[in-house]
Amino acid sequence: MQLVIAEKPSVAQSIAGVIGANERKDGYMEGNGYIVSWCVGHLVELAQPDAYFDAWKKWSYESLPMIPEQWKHEVKKDTAAQYRVLKELMHEARVDSVVCATDAGREGELIFRLVYEMAGCNKPMKRLWISSMEESAIREGFAELKPGSDYDHLYESALCRQQADWLVGLNGTRLFTVLYGGKVLKVGRVQTPTLAMLVDRETKIMNFKKEAYYMAHIIGGGVDAVTDKINSKAEAENVANICAGGQALVTSVLKEEKSVAPPKLYDLTTLQRDANRLFGFTAKQTLEYTQSLYEKKLCTYPRTDSQYLSDDMEQTAKSVIDAIFASILFEQNIIFHPDIKRVLNSKKVTDHHAIIPTMEITKADLTALPETEMKILSLCATRLLCATGEKHIYNTTKAELRCGDITFKVSGKEVVRNGWKDFEDAFKRSYRTTEEKDTADENEKKLPELSEGMNIPVEETKVSEHFTAPPKHFTEDSLLSAMELAGAEDMGDDVERKGLGTPATRADIIEKLVKDGFVKREKKQMIPTEDGMKLITVLPDVVKSPKLTADWENALTLVSKGEYSMQEFMDGIENMVRDLVQTYHSISEEQKSMFGAGTQEALGKCPKCGSEVVKGKFGAYCKNKCGMNVGRAMGAVLSDSQIKSMLEGKKTLVKGLKGKKGSYDAYLIPEGIEDYSYMKDGKEIKGSQYKVKMEFPQRKK
Repeated sequence: MQLVIAEKPSVAQSIAGVIGANERKDGYMEGNGYIVSWCVGHLVELAQPDAYFDAWKKWSYESLPMIPEQWKHEVKKDTAAQYRVLKELMHEARVDSVVCATDAGREGELIFRLVYEMAGCNKPMKRLWISSMEESAIREGFAELKPGSDYDHLYESALCRQQADWLVGLNGTRLFTVLYGGKVLKVGRVQTPTLAMLVDRETKIMNFKKEAYYMAHIIGGGVDAVTDKINSKAEAENVANICAGGQALVTSVLKEEKSVAPPKLYDLTTLQRDANRLFGFTAKQTLEYTQSLYEKKLCTYPRTDSQYLSDDMEQTAKSVIDAIFASILFEQNIIFHPDIKRVLNSKKVTDHHAIIPTMEITKADLTALPETEMKILSLCATRLLCATGEKHIYNTTKAELRCGDITFKVSGKEVVRNGWKDFEDAFKRSYRTTEEKDTADENEKKLPELSEGMNIPVEETKVSEHFTAPPKHFTEDSLLSAMELAGAEDMGDDVERKGLGTPATRADIIEKLVKDGFVKREKKQMIPTEDGMKLITVLPDVVKSPKLTADWENALTLVSKGEYSMQEFMDGIENMVRDLVQTYHSISEEQKSMFGAGTQEALGKCPKCGSEVVKGKFGAYCKNKCGMNVGRAMGAVLSDSQIKSMLEGKKTLVKGLKGKKGSYDAYLIPEGIEDYSYMKDGKEIKGSQYKVKMEFPQRKK
């Protein structure tokens, strides 16, 4: 009997329905020679520092760098029950082999392998690798199961990614937090370079000095021609006055036919960019909506970085295009002969092909889809039509005119064949998008017929005022593009993967920066906060360089192909962390107050170590992090005023203390401190607490 393990319950149900495992059990399904169960995302994760050494529990410079000799993993508490189900199934006598059916990518491989390793399973392993949840794709995938060992290098790259993020994130965060005090300063292998790009752009905007310039216009015969930039308004007005009522001679006319090739199909990043630009969806929302469509079998696998289909998908693409016209409402008067060969290229398809709708769209009730998911599905459908459409062809005319020895220029544009833009225009008519129309190109109109030697009477002149523009704030659209291209200019064309993160991880990186308070969203703009700006000023290049992180991402891709060893990659990360800790060991007193440590409310002195007790985001704590529990006594959470009173050694009334006979009130009189320890989930928890004497209030008669 084969045990099939999917990433989520919904995916497991789809697979079970196809292979005939229809009998429901507790935590799995069974039938037809299969048991089908599931993970719930990551069931097993890397252990936290306190699982290694007592010294690593405390946030201190002396405990750094934290580099485990042997990595430890632990089962997540909130999903431990499902882990136990999988472990029991893996060791069940009826099961002779295991099929990894988690999402076909780096993280999916990691999710399954960590459970397999943690459970101590050594039964033969096979891999289901599919790009669609359609019944035909699942059947085909089971007919062509691959040996699990084919994906060992992919698993190694996933471990490298996980361990590198732990090393850089935890060591960097602790190092700079203990140096600067106050706010927790989150450092991440990918999020810090991303924040650095945002801060760099914001700095350029803040330092930009707006400058005015002017242009003189001559208008006549359907032409509005302008000079180049003129710095002085008086000079521009003088030019206009010279030409007023005169004649303009056409000195040159250049006509060209130009074309815009159809766009490529969507990978995840380009889909996220368009969804942000057109609908204002965040990258994370777009991934969630597309993942939901994938699980409903309506589109192919979303976490892809390919914009092509494999060479054997020509008939599939033709069928899907027919299905789009039959089921997704487009204007039916467009005559279409798709050029499908343009989107086929097996050499540019690695793990998964581009995102396209599936044939299931003809069977599903699309009116029942949430509006957000329907927008994403329509985007994917439109892109397939655009990508296989004809070129967009237009004519341009550029002319120069002379009037009073001054040169004026004018340009115009005329569409010859709309081509693939027919579908884009139809889509925009169907949805009221939030796209900003600011391209000068769209404002160009058709010019009247012009030829060299023509004279055009000047009917009107004017002067227009303009200002130099600062760089634009990043939107999620442009930030995703910048993350994808980061470091690319310094890398050769033969580099496997460029940029920060992967298509699957970029959305989470952006969300982390917002959640941690280093970036804020203002409408569509992504703007670093004051703390985000400060953080980048204090961090060294080694953790904020987009080029360095892009190099790591490329190395991870090489690890997944077996072209670079896991040991080499991890040695590089470990050496970087050691150098970081050795280099940054002290800062000035003035720097220590950069992140608001000086403004934290002090509640008193710690009775254990004498350090300052301050009010933090999650309650009061000793700044020396000595293990003293200053915020609780006798199991009760203390208010700020009660903490101050206890720290001063005063008799303090605490209400609602819990006893065997119910709750009660008592005066607590601190008489020093005492150590405590207890076991939780197999671990010993240690610390110090107030040693108290109790007095009870007199009862009212």
